[in-house]
Amino acid sequence: MIRIGVLISGNGSNLQAILDACREGRIPGEVVVVLSDKADAFGLERARRAGVEAIHVDPAAYPTRTAFDAALAELLQAREVDLVCLAGYMRLVRKPMLTAFPDRILNIHPSLLPAFPGLDAQGQALAYGVKVAGCTVHFVTAGMDEGPIILQAAVPVLEDDTHEDLRARIQAEEHRIYPEAVRLFAEGRLRIEGRRVRILSPTAQEGDS
Repeated sequence: MIRIGVLISGNGSNLQAILDACREGRIPGEVVVVLSDKADAFGLERARRAGVEAIHVDPAAYPTRTAFDAALAELLQAREVDLVCLAGYMRLVRKPMLTAFPDRILNIHPSLLPAFPGLDAQGQALAYGVKVAGCTVHFVTAGMDEGPIILQAAVPVLEDDTHEDLRARIQAEEHRIYPEAVRLFAEGRLRIEGRRVRILSPTAQEGDS
């Protein structure tokens, strides 16, 4: 059973998907703490309703972004977190977090990376005129949305799609593949090989150990 910490900035729908998967036994682990850089993030309320510790960490209370990330890392380490999941967390993760949790931070992004990194990926996709969009779960590195890819899911972009239409279609896939990626991590079935992530079968994983 792994111990999971989740970082959020807003509504926390992907947090909810992870909470649900843990409760239903689809992830062999539990969310032990949720941290948010926004005091009014609804995801904090989701955590409290699930009986999970929920903490607002105010970036303004720290002199630098690096000091803020060091405070996050300290809170997570104090709770013996094995895996950190970014779920709508709107800040770049900096060196203190990457050092504290090497290859143990995951993120979900609403595009088929490497296409459309950064903010408003759905808007970028619509503006570009692509016919297929989607979402990506990846390991977090120092670059924005650049880490090795674990899972992806594609969705069609329809002719009359609004931003909200596309966002809803992508989000449904996010809620499916993010818990799946967390499960694979918890089962020890992910191996980073350069830019690639190899997903081991349960039999191969047992043979590896």
